[in-house]
Amino acid sequence: MNRGLRSLIAAQFLSAFSDNAMLFTVIAIVLQSGDRGPWYVPALQSVFLVAFVMLTPWVGAFADRHSKPKVLILANVVKALGGLLILLGVEPLIGYAVVGVGAATYSPAKYGILPELADHTRLVRINSWIEGATIAAILLGTVIGAKLADASIDLALALTVAFYVISAGVTLLLPRLPARGARPGSSLTKLVHVIKELLKSERARLVLIALSLFWASAATLRIILVTWAPQVLDTQTAGEIAQLTLFLAVGIVIGSGIVPRLIPLEHIRRARLAAYALSLFFLLLAGVDSLWPARATLLAIGIAGGLFVVPLNAAIQHIGHHTVGSGGAVAVQNFFQNAAMLVSMGIYTFASTQGIGPVAAILALGVVVLAMTVLVSWRLPRQPAV
Repeated sequence: MNRGLRSLIAAQFLSAFSDNAMLFTVIAIVLQSGDRGPWYVPALQSVFLVAFVMLTPWVGAFADRHSKPKVLILANVVKALGGLLILLGVEPLIGYAVVGVGAATYSPAKYGILPELADHTRLVRINSWIEGATIAAILLGTVIGAKLADASIDLALALTVAFYVISAGVTLLLPRLPARGARPGSSLTKLVHVIKELLKSERARLVLIALSLFWASAATLRIILVTWAPQVLDTQTAGEIAQLTLFLAVGIVIGSGIVPRLIPLEHIRRARLAAYALSLFFLLLAGVDSLWPARATLLAIGIAGGLFVVPLNAAIQHIGHHTVGSGGAVAVQNFFQNAAMLVSMGIYTFASTQGIGPVAAILALGVVVLAMTVLVSWRLPRQPAV
């Protein structure tokens, strides 16, 4: 692995670490202040996702029109600015929305730079290193960020801002790369065209629905836990809540690791069994009222989720390769997933303002996942072809 690739992996780890530490730092602000309603945390996640949905047509083109290392640096600077705004006392919803703009800009440049740094024979291996660094950053950022925030909000915010700046500095070690990949034409028009072409395939439509359902339910559950844990398990700190989400994340890692042997692309219909299990574990979680059963159930939810989402990711890339291109398919996938998460956050925010409790929300989530799985399973074609 050359210096450029090592620098990219280090920069990605630091940036992803801060993304997750920032979320739980702001959650700690909410828990410690006690003067914000149950709608606030889902609203916080919503303002972060708005940038991913609204900027989808342009951030990819922006990354292609400019040197990608410079885009990565700019994105980290924007993230640091969002954290600095919160540290200076600006409304966290505004600061976290700015962090979202930086994250939405960072993502396409992060993946787009890989083929410029490694030949195709090493591309899969480098992708695995990037994903491994991201998973490690999510796990450590969630727990360490929450623990620091419980001790000192200002210290946690200062650390996240510093890590964004260090990530930008590490990115300076990447080789100087020219802008590559820009194409003429309207970015919005091209996105609409790719969406129309991809949705001509019934299998693609169903897979996108299933992926969007998974990420919407996972994002909603992560936010529900912030209210559910203090009410049901009597947790009091962001660190204790972060430990619960840690079991969910570890479960996804386990499920993602064992799925290749259980659900190859030729037997993609097996993924529906994982979706059924996912919905049943949601319903089980609604009845849990003690710590270790909650942790075990969240671990099981994560494993079922990993078994479900990984083969579907492979399926949409396979479909895209034969239709609009795998890159175009991933762009459409990201758009629908983030839009679904944003809608689910909006629904949960509204439900919270109407007095719907977290247990009822988890029950509703399980019922929705079960119903949608049944509907998608009925229509899913049996043949493995595109």
